[in-house]
Amino acid sequence: MSEKKKVAVLGAGKMGLGIAQLFATKGHEVKVIYVYDDKTRYDSREVIRQNLNVLVRDDVLKENDVPEILGRIDFVDTIEDTVGFADIVFEGIIEKLEIKQDYFAKMDALFPESTILATNTSAISVTEIAEKSVHKERIIGTHYWNPAYLIPLVEVVKTKYVSEETVKATYGLLEEAGKKPVIVKKDVPGFLANRMQHALFREALSIVEHDIADPEDVDKAIKYGFGMRLGICPPIEVMDMGGLDLTYAIHEYLFPHIENSTTPSRLLTENIEKGNLGFKSGKGIMDWPKESIEKANKELIDGLIKVAKALDRL
Repeated sequence: MSEKKKVAVLGAGKMGLGIAQLFATKGHEVKVIYVYDDKTRYDSREVIRQNLNVLVRDDVLKENDVPEILGRIDFVDTIEDTVGFADIVFEGIIEKLEIKQDYFAKMDALFPESTILATNTSAISVTEIAEKSVHKERIIGTHYWNPAYLIPLVEVVKTKYVSEETVKATYGLLEEAGKKPVIVKKDVPGFLANRMQHALFREALSIVEHDIADPEDVDKAIKYGFGMRLGICPPIEVMDMGGLDLTYAIHEYLFPHIENSTTPSRLLTENIEKGNLGFKSGKGIMDWPKESIEKANKELIDGLIKVAKALDRL
């Protein structure tokens, strides 16, 4: 068996710690680089410990696995502390183009050309992130989904500069870590999965806005309907299964009635103007008292673990 790659993670936020936990769990040595106020915001190691304890509780890990996993993770203060260490760096910092460009240019100047530099951006063009760097061929997008240690998908986003060697090495590393990577062949806004997810969000908001159904019923229709099926039988397979002629007939009738706006929903705009931002304000499109927020967050993690175990995706 080949030697495990050494992983550095730039940023100790929620995504960065999830990526660090993932690779440490799979036997990789990991160094997490603090940026901004990461070091003082919370106890990063304790956050990972709590995540691991939940997995122990649900029989995904054994209790004696936890200290071994935590022992593979170090926290450092500077990028320079990882230069002689990392085979790949996963960046998970603030979603601002110029800041990411500057960090990648700095890493590009410091790390050997063999080190892959990957960004976890969910929205910014990976090609643009690479623009200030010299060795653009080793910069790639790796968009994880939160929580990174539970959701199998990682979108591997090509740029117009990236080498096939970088793509192949990144894809292989993710597969070896138990992820389900997909290749996004064009660096387009929203990449792959977010384009589909937000198309659904747009229609959900439109249904509420036009008083076709209440927000709670929109969510129930997905949660207890086709949403249960999607993880087993996804859209292209469903269309082939039912017949493309049937799909065509439905689309011909339905598409003129589906939301096709190119600006954010009025429902979003009005709520934002009122200060209704969702969990962070206690009210969004629906009301979110503290106990409901805690319940929703717990149900998300518990539900993902149950689904992943049932479908053998952990």
